[in-house]
Amino acid sequence: MTNANSFFLMLTSFIVISDRLLNLKNTFETKYGESPLFYAYAPGRVNLIGEHIDYCGYSVLPMAIEQNILAAVSVNNSGTITLANTNPQYKDFTVSCSGDIAIDRENPKWHYYFLCGVKGVQEKFGIAHLAGMSCVVDGTVPPSSGLSSSSALVCCAGLVTMEANQKTLSKVALAEMCAKCEHYIGTEGGGMDQSISFLAEKGTAKLIEFQPLRATDVKLPDGAVFVISNCCVEMNKAASSHFNIRVVECRIAAKMLARARGVDSSRLLKLAQVQVELKASLEEMLTLVDAVLHPEPYSREEVCDALGVTSEQFSTELLSANTQHVTHFKLHQRAKHVYGEAARVLQFKSVCDSERADSIPILGDLMNRSHASCRDLYECSCPELDQLVDICLKSGAVGSRLTGAGWGGCAVSMVPSKKVESFLQAVRESYFLPDPRRAMMEHQSLFVSKPGGGAAILLEE
Repeated sequence: MTNANSFFLMLTSFIVISDRLLNLKNTFETKYGESPLFYAYAPGRVNLIGEHIDYCGYSVLPMAIEQNILAAVSVNNSGTITLANTNPQYKDFTVSCSGDIAIDRENPKWHYYFLCGVKGVQEKFGIAHLAGMSCVVDGTVPPSSGLSSSSALVCCAGLVTMEANQKTLSKVALAEMCAKCEHYIGTEGGGMDQSISFLAEKGTAKLIEFQPLRATDVKLPDGAVFVISNCCVEMNKAASSHFNIRVVECRIAAKMLARARGVDSSRLLKLAQVQVELKASLEEMLTLVDAVLHPEPYSREEVCDALGVTSEQFSTELLSANTQHVTHFKLHQRAKHVYGEAARVLQFKSVCDSERADSIPILGDLMNRSHASCRDLYECSCPELDQLVDICLKSGAVGSRLTGAGWGGCAVSMVPSKKVESFLQAVRESYFLPDPRRAMMEHQSLFVSKPGGGAAILLEE
């Protein structure tokens, strides 16, 4: 074991999931005929505001949630890594510890997310032969819900693999590594999910900034709570091109804006980089978007002409593997959302820091504007999410918005503390109970969330 690691906790400090730990331990012993050597967990997250802007270089404002990925692990000389899941719908998987670990991005099954974390540690430290492991994974983050179940699994796997191979990284370095290695599965995210999973602290949300990565406490206002509700439409980012199309559109928009202002765009890939190069405010960038980019979709040919690149260069340098089929790109709308959302994040933190008496309605309005931008400019909502957000607002929320990638998943609502019970009942009656399928899922689809702590290794005393 590597003792010089800030991830360690004793099991007695983790009473909140002691029954779950015991069940996981029993499952592990039944399956493998031995006791786990250690446990690891990584939390899911809810993003309060700042959607689809981390991969553009902008700050986001999430908090960790109590729902998490938990793994029981033993280390051995078997030469293999054996994975099992307490959920029977996720099948067992075994892979060799030697050689290159293959990840099938065309078939994003649960174990490939785990292997992203394994492969990340292997490559980070140049480990030719990884330690053999037996693992059982248990998750309480609803899958494909926008609460970062997949990234929590990647983070948990990275932490497990680092511990099993007696390696040490800081939380920041491990977050950065896991953000990069999740790209193996084909999702070109920006690092928010992994960062909050490792850097979260109980009782506070975090402003996550990038380049360099750092996390700043954000005290949420007293008198209101955040309620998460799942619209019950699943969306797997890696199994769809929706997410990566937005990444590509923002990448192209960054180059178009830079080129229009005489800036060398060859090394620019993010909208935040353009702002830095131009030394402009976010308001000035919004004005620039209106001046440079037309609202009508851009064709491939128009983009190639504007950037002075060939069709082949466009495909290889700007598109991802699962966006080669895209023929038109909504650059104006995507850039408009990103710069506007980046400004809302900073406004949200400023209001929280000020602790002003009217902070709750102001924060609620920022959340509402965020959802409208996600819906209308970024087009990452869906009818069910829009319906749910509308019901949440009518049920007493001061602000409600989609959270996570969108196209399904969850909404997060800011609700005055004194209205929580009536809010939960109203949403239950209006959205979940009228639909038999939603009613069956309601127990894990509607809950109050408090800021939780970050990933950790759990040891027996």
